[in-house]
Amino acid sequence: MTEEKPDVAILEVGLGGRLDAVNIIDTDCAVITSIDLDHMEYLGPDRESIGFEKAGILRPGKPAIVSDPMPPQSVIDHAAAIGADLWRFGTDFNVSGDKQQWGWSGRGRRYSGLAYPALRGANQLINAAGVLAALEALRPQLPITAQAVRNGLAMVELPGRFQIVPGEPALVLDVAHNAHAVAALAENLDAMGFYPTTHGVFGVMADKDLAPILARIGPMIDRWYFTDLPTLRAAKAADLLAAWQAQNTRTDASGSVHAGPMEALRAAIEQAGPADRIVVFGSFFTVGGVLENGTPRLQAKHLLPGG
Repeated sequence: MTEEKPDVAILEVGLGGRLDAVNIIDTDCAVITSIDLDHMEYLGPDRESIGFEKAGILRPGKPAIVSDPMPPQSVIDHAAAIGADLWRFGTDFNVSGDKQQWGWSGRGRRYSGLAYPALRGANQLINAAGVLAALEALRPQLPITAQAVRNGLAMVELPGRFQIVPGEPALVLDVAHNAHAVAALAENLDAMGFYPTTHGVFGVMADKDLAPILARIGPMIDRWYFTDLPTLRAAKAADLLAAWQAQNTRTDASGSVHAGPMEALRAAIEQAGPADRIVVFGSFFTVGGVLENGTPRLQAKHLLPGG
C-alpha cells in the first residue's frame, strides 16, 4: 500500500474491532454497519458486548458512521466517551424513496433521484446510506462529485455477495455465515421467485450458531450438500449434516456430505434440473472454493450434448 500510494485505502476489520490487527491503523473515518451475534466466543455473548468490541475502531474527533438502525448503547457510549463525531442512521442521515428511486439526506446535503444500488439484497440500501455518510463526513479531505456517487451506485460489483450467475440451473453465491446475513439471504432468495428445487451447498466455521441459520433458511433448501473446508476452524460436513438432521421436519428434504466446495457443487449440478437453482453460501472458504477457477457457468447435465 505504501508503494502504490493510493488516494484512499479502505480496510475491512475481520474480527470485532478493538483487538483486530487492522485496528493498528488510525482511520480518518470509521464505519460500523450491522451488529449481530457472531464470533461470540471472542467478542461476547450479546449485542452490547459485541458493539463495544466493534466500537474499538472509533477514534477521538474523527467521524464514526453507524449504519445499524438500532445500535447497541455500548457503541453510542464509547463514541461519546472518546469524543468521536458520531453519525447515526435515522438521526444524522436517512433515506427515503419509492420503487423507482431513492434519496439520501445528511448534515446539510441531500441526494435525490438515486438509482438503487446495483448490489442485490435487502440490506444494501442501509449500507449505501452509510457509505454516503462517510463520503459527506470526509468531504474536506476527499471531495467526491454527485455524478461519481451516481455512477458508483449503478456500477458497483462485489463477487460473492448475493451474486446471481445466470445459467441452467441458476447459481447464487453469498458469503452469508451468521444468522443476520442468512436472514437477508433468505429474503433475497424469496424475492427471486419460484424454482422447482433449491440446492444448497453449505460450509461454515465451527463457532457458528447453526440453529437460527438452519431454522431461517431451511424451508427454502430442498437438497443440502454439506462440505468440509480447508481450515481447522471449519465445522466438519458430517457434523453439519447431523445438526441439520436433528432439527429437520421436512420429509421431502435431503442432505449429503462432501470433501470440498467444488465436489459439493458438482454433486448439486448432477442432481439439479435446468429450472432449479443452486445456492452456495456460508464461509468465504465455501464461496471461494467454487470461484477459485473463475465463475462457474452451469448447464444441467441433460442440456449437454449426449446428456
